[in-house]
Order: sequence, then C-alpha cells, then structure tokens
Amino acid sequence: MPEEVALATLFADGLLRRDAERTRTTPRWQAAVARAAARLQRAGAPWKDLRIPIAAALVELYPAIGDEKLVPLVEAMLPVEASEFASALGLP
Repeated sequence: MPEEVALATLFADGLLRRDAERTRTTPRWQAAVARAAARLQRAGAPWKDLRIPIAAALVELYPAIGDEKLVPLVEAMLPVEASEFASALGLP
C-alpha cells in the first residue's frame, strides 16, 4: 500500500484531519492511541519507539488487518503522531 493510499485510508476512516497548517489526528485516533499506550504501560512493555503504540492502536481499530496493510498505515501515521506529540510539548 503506497503512502498516499495509507493516508487516504486514515483520513477516510476519521483518524486524520487537515487544519490550516498541517495534518492532525482526530479525537477518535487520540482515544485509540491513549488506550494502546495505557495497555502497553500496564503490561510493563519497555517501549520507546512511537511505532509500537501506533501499531497497537491500529490493530485495535482494524482487528483483521495483516502486516502487509498494517506497516504502511504505521509509517504514514508516525510523522503525524510525532508532530502532534511535539506540539503538545510546545516544541516546534
């Protein structure tokens, strides 16, 4: 799945939105990734890679997804989520 197809899927499924300045995540996505991060934290997962909670959230939202479709979605979501995280911390 090419990146533009992955992004189109994420927009169509209500996980991404566009504002005047950049692509942003939606409350639906934010809730899914928060649940995924909480599950990982409770399980004691020693993760520092943002792709892990992104993948966990996508698997929650798309339970039947295979690796061949999951990987492009994770890679498409990674820069958006990293930008949102930086913005929340007040970083440029």
